[in-house]
Amino acid sequence: MGNKTQISIVVFVFLGLAIIPLVAQMTDTPFYLDLARRMMILSIGALSLNLIMGYGGLISFGHAAYIGVGAYTVGICAEHDLVSGFIQWPLAIILSGLFAVVFGAISLRTRGVYFIMITLALAQMMYFLGVSLDRYGGDDGLPLIERSSFEPLIDITNNIVLYYLIFFALLFSLFLSKRLVNSRFGMVLQGARSNETRMKAIGFPTFGYQLTAFVIAGMMAGFAGALLANHTDFINPDMMHWTRSGDLIIMVLLGGMGSLAGPVVGALAFLLLEELLSGVTEYWQLIFGPFLILAVLFARGGLLGFFSAKERENG
Repeated sequence: MGNKTQISIVVFVFLGLAIIPLVAQMTDTPFYLDLARRMMILSIGALSLNLIMGYGGLISFGHAAYIGVGAYTVGICAEHDLVSGFIQWPLAIILSGLFAVVFGAISLRTRGVYFIMITLALAQMMYFLGVSLDRYGGDDGLPLIERSSFEPLIDITNNIVLYYLIFFALLFSLFLSKRLVNSRFGMVLQGARSNETRMKAIGFPTFGYQLTAFVIAGMMAGFAGALLANHTDFINPDMMHWTRSGDLIIMVLLGGMGSLAGPVVGALAFLLLEELLSGVTEYWQLIFGPFLILAVLFARGGLLGFFSAKERENG
């Protein structure tokens, strides 16, 4: 987060998120609460993708599959009367990690466009698996019978409690990302992105580091999926579609790929623009598309990089 402008933006964003429930209650607009919860959940998903894409140089079009695995784990457990969050959420994280191990071991043996296509194919495989699960709603989706239970500690059936649980989960995810990126592990991951051959030559097993990053990112995304299931009270295969992974990639790029808080800013900007533009026209993508092109052309470091550049120019 390097300079004063970026730090100021991040502090402003989190202070704004912290007071959203108060604003929603004062204005009697629970919609703001729902939108902010969704923003924070997808911010966690974008942070997890940034770990492998921004710092590892691995562009995955299958990342949303882990969000789907996490969400379906919560939904299927609830269908079988297993509603304890102390079981559901660790299980969602573990299963997402296991899928990431398998998918990572397959896809990391390739590079470039081949890596992208394999991750996309694996994600679509998971999507069609979700569609085929007639016992759990199939293409129609699966309503969440009951939210995860953390009694007697907290009651997340209360929307305010769920909101602040997600808020602190986002803070923890950002803290975890910072620790990982600034550790020896993170340095090796970034070195492999820059020159994998040289890293191998000096004795670093880059495949193991990249696979570990892949698994950690998958587990973080699975955690986001567990949160998303409780937020929407509904799970469907569309959560795993490759276009959802594309949305996550756009969030990372929009906020600033390879910056710690960039994905959070990108997720908030993406969803806020989507909401504002969809309220103007049903063809909002026609406006959103040119905006993204301009962002790529004139803010190559994302929104955080753009403001940092302006600060340097004025300084």
